[in-house]
Formats: sequence, structure tokens, C-alpha cells
Amino acid sequence: MRKPPLPAPSVPLTPEQLAQRAVGDRSVDVPVKPITISPYDPAWPTRYLCEEARIRAALGERALAVEHVGSTAVPGLPAKDRLDIDLIVADPAAEDTYVPDLAAAGYLLRTREPHWYEHRCLWTASHDVNLHVFGPDCDEYLRHLVFRDWLRGHPEDRDRYAAEKRDAAAEHPRSASRYFHSKSAVIREILQRAGLH
Repeated sequence: MRKPPLPAPSVPLTPEQLAQRAVGDRSVDVPVKPITISPYDPAWPTRYLCEEARIRAALGERALAVEHVGSTAVPGLPAKDRLDIDLIVADPAAEDTYVPDLAAAGYLLRTREPHWYEHRCLWTASHDVNLHVFGPDCDEYLRHLVFRDWLRGHPEDRDRYAAEKRDAAAEHPRSASRYFHSKSAVIREILQRAGLH
């Protein structure tokens, strides 16, 4: 796997940017429930395997890769009780080639970000899964894998990230974008230690 570049420093999204990326009747930034960080649940990997099977059954060979990413993919790491899954397809912008089949399997398109790696995000009805869609060899997808694998092998960074997540959730329980932005500096530091430049 090639090493992707370090991400640029995070800049908070404006209300206009948040609104432009929202698809359907989803909330633009305010979660339905406050953001809370739960202790690591050993059932998360099993839940992922069920979701992976459902995604692969819906798309077949169009699913070029399916990976459990994010905090629920790191043993021992506290997280929001929501799986993050990365799906690689040939062209995320060609929504008609994969969104209808994923919708039939229970995943609804909720985020469209053409300016950011053509990212799409689909949610389950209960929003216990974020299914992130990227194209082949996408830098952000590769960063997700590097970050996950580094945290799996470096408990001191895993614990540092856990503390940052708790602080971010306490400070921004009603803003998903501010929660994510407040963690970004620590994520960049950890990615640098993992060898990204």
C-alpha cells in the first residue's frame, strides 16, 4: 500500500458548506442525540462482518474494497456506537451504479461531497453505520487504513486519541462538524508518527 500525504490542517465547515453536503431530510450538523463516547464493545467487529456481507451481497464485484475503519475498528478504543465502513467503487460520482442497490439493502445516501475525493456517505435507518464511499487509490481511504493500523499497534497513541475524543464530545456534544474538527490536530500528529508527510 502506498503512503498517502498528510492531510491539510482542518478548517471548520461553514453553515453553507454543511448545508450543501447534506442529502435528503437529514440534519445538517446537529445530531439527533448528543455525541457520547462508549467503552469499546467487542461486538463491533461482528457487527461489521454482518454489514460487510450485506454490502458485498448488494454490489458484488462493484465493491472493490470494503474495510472496517474508524474507532470501532480498533480494539480497546472507546467510540461512538456507530460503525464507520469504507467502500471503494470505480467512480463514486456515478451514483446510479451503486446507490440504488445499497438503498435496497438499507443504506440511504445522506452526504455528497464532490469537492472532497467525490466522497459519498450512506447511513442505515437507525444511523448505526456510516458507509463512506471513495474511489480507487483515494488518499483519504489510505489514511483511514494507516490510522487504524497504527492505533491497533500503538496503545499509547490509541489512549491519547481516546482522551481527545472524550474531550471533543464533552465540548461539542451537539455539533458533529465541531467534534470532528477538534480532533483533527491530534489525528495529524498521529499520522505523522505513522510516517505520513
